[in-house]
Amino acid sequence: MPGSLVRQFNQERIVLALTVLLFLIFAMTLPNFTNANNMLSLLRSVAVLGILGIGMLIVVLGRGVDLSMVAMMTISVAWSLQLVNTGAGLGTALTYGLLFALVMSLVCGLLIAYAEIPPLFATLAMATFVYGFGRAYLITGTDVVYMSNDIGWIKFLGQGYFLGVPMPILVALMVAAVVWLFLKFTKPGRFIFAVGDNAAASRITGIPLRPTLVMQYVMSGGIAFIAGLITATSVAAMNTRIVNSNMIYDVILVVVLGGVGLSGGRGNVRNVIVGTLLIGVLMNGMTIMDIQFTVQNVIKSLILLLAIVADSILNPRDEQTGQQGDI
Repeated sequence: MPGSLVRQFNQERIVLALTVLLFLIFAMTLPNFTNANNMLSLLRSVAVLGILGIGMLIVVLGRGVDLSMVAMMTISVAWSLQLVNTGAGLGTALTYGLLFALVMSLVCGLLIAYAEIPPLFATLAMATFVYGFGRAYLITGTDVVYMSNDIGWIKFLGQGYFLGVPMPILVALMVAAVVWLFLKFTKPGRFIFAVGDNAAASRITGIPLRPTLVMQYVMSGGIAFIAGLITATSVAAMNTRIVNSNMIYDVILVVVLGGVGLSGGRGNVRNVIVGTLLIGVLMNGMTIMDIQFTVQNVIKSLILLLAIVADSILNPRDEQTGQQGDI
């Protein structure tokens, strides 16, 4: 097993051990922490975070990053709800919202792959554009778009249960399973790993480098739309102020913390699940202890910083990694 994979596996085991240790500490010290309802609530609360983490995984594997995911999620789904509220059919509204997310992600991917704009700046600019354009021309007059009571089957995604398990958890597991199968058993999935591991070598061997980069961001946008549907249907509304929250940093946190290398080409769905579980246990415990939200953000920020430092040590970036525009 290559040294980088050994380091990744060890980091994953460390994070899993920390999750178990934290779980045991909270179980022994916090009342009702191990209650079945609380466990389901814990998993349900991080389902959207896990889905977004899966989308971020696809991009990070290819040596990128997508800071526009939360904006894509929020505006595309809020617009779909707005269309339904103004008389459009549910299918039409969902199609328009999904197409908006895919087209904006496509443009972002083209800017990164062909205009060679660094992913950090391209996705940050796209997040600002999507939010501003959405608030100015698609969703006007309100920060919160509420879901119609007669919206139909779609509310089952956020509020329904299957065999006693909340649907958000099942949707997150299904997204994880589909992406795992895609990355492991399809040629485009293997291309993503190859591009992230060594872009120059991938180009020499005939891998369609630029189309693969574009595909990553389009997939990220589509997964963000799914996460948005779960978010909106769970609380019967989409609050556009989420874009200005720290949610995108939480997404990066679960990816890096789980052991996905920011240098690209190293990681899998399992890493995201492990990172999501650790953050879920931590956030649930801090909520039960009634720790202030701002203090929780400080703690998560410190964990993110430590995770990035650990990643830089375990997965050192070479000269080629730093030149993300050199494709």
